[in-house]
Amino acid sequence: MKFKQLYQQGPRLSCEFFPPKTDQGEKNLWRCLDELKKLDPAYFSVTYGAGGSTQDRTKNIVTQIKERTGVEAVAHLTCVGSSSEQLGALLDDYAQAGMTHILALRGDKPEDQASFQVEKSGFAHATALVRLIAKTHADFAVAVATYPEGHPESKHGLDDDIRYLKMKQDEGATLAITQYFFDNEVFYRFRDKAVAAGVNLPIIPGIMPILNFTQIKRFSAMCGTSIPVSLHDKMTPVEDDLDAVKAIGIAVATAQCADLLKHDVAGLHFYTLNKADATCQIVKVLGL
Repeated sequence: MKFKQLYQQGPRLSCEFFPPKTDQGEKNLWRCLDELKKLDPAYFSVTYGAGGSTQDRTKNIVTQIKERTGVEAVAHLTCVGSSSEQLGALLDDYAQAGMTHILALRGDKPEDQASFQVEKSGFAHATALVRLIAKTHADFAVAVATYPEGHPESKHGLDDDIRYLKMKQDEGATLAITQYFFDNEVFYRFRDKAVAAGVNLPIIPGIMPILNFTQIKRFSAMCGTSIPVSLHDKMTPVEDDLDAVKAIGIAVATAQCADLLKHDVAGLHFYTLNKADATCQIVKVLGL
């Protein structure tokens, strides 16, 4: 089933997870998936680590999701640390396992690298990865990522992101998922500029319910997401009270999602951090 078909009957939610590093973490993840499948999500996606057990866990988990939960699965695939031959082999493995949906990404540079390093015969941008998938596995549905506030490494900010998004669309991508943001006006401006540039694929806003404000400040600094002053002022006095942070975070995300739905988004993509409760509470209030 192609991505657009998943959204034909109105706004749908989707959920993203990271591969746990331990067996106990994996057990917890499956419990989380069992809770979230009750919300009838369009798909579950699993992030991808470059090399090592994280990569293996992504592959093992994502190939079991549909069978164990009945929910469509989307495998993240990045250019980090992989040659084109290695990426092709992994795509073959996914195809043999019955996978049909891929989220194609350049990926973040490893922490020990000053800048992104391209592997021999590898790819410097997700555009080339989308092209490879379209050429070798044309039956795959391909989603891509985009940054409504501009990628942290972009030299020309938003214009670069929109230009690359249009290129990825032209290479065969049929869905875009944004980095999380907290100011909806940022998303609306980005979407309008993208449409004006010829982007016509669905752009799904990424939602990050705040459960730990200290953590979110660190994440946001790395990915270039701005935190509005009003949100900062709400969170700072209770930053050490995780229950209070969670309550505010869920209320803020619920209001944000309600406004996005009023502005005709095709869906909402939740960055769950492998926890179900916040997403379940938000979706219940929204009535999705």
